[in-house]
Amino acid sequence: MAEAPAPTATKKKSKVNNPYTWGTGRRKESVARVRIKPGEGKFLVNKRDVNEFFCVDTDRRTVQQPLVATDTADKYDVWVNVGGGGTTGQAGAIVLGLARALTKINSEYEAALRDKDLLTRDARRVERKKYGQRGARRRFQFSKR
Repeated sequence: MAEAPAPTATKKKSKVNNPYTWGTGRRKESVARVRIKPGEGKFLVNKRDVNEFFCVDTDRRTVQQPLVATDTADKYDVWVNVGGGGTTGQAGAIVLGLARALTKINSEYEAALRDKDLLTRDARRVERKKYGQRGARRRFQFSKR
């Protein structure tokens, strides 16, 4: 009988040369995958500038909160892939992902981010519609006659 060849070990890629730090954020139906690395402050969301992606000013300010809280707005470049949900949910997902990535880079940022409540996952979801009603809580209009 011929001997079977020894299985070859597959090499895993080392993360030593990877300059990026990843963070994942979720809110409602949105999921954001955030990558950051040291740089001059570039912020791209789905390959577009953050001010171009978010039309509403509150969402623009919301997304910047982790960088403002840690005073690192011009020290890191940020790339985000986000999908699902609406713009407000996407902004909330980006905040959580960015805060988690900053915490991985420097654990001293955690206290500042926790004080602003940016590392807490907002678990609120849309309540389901109930049968026999117009919505989750809204009833059909009552007619006496």
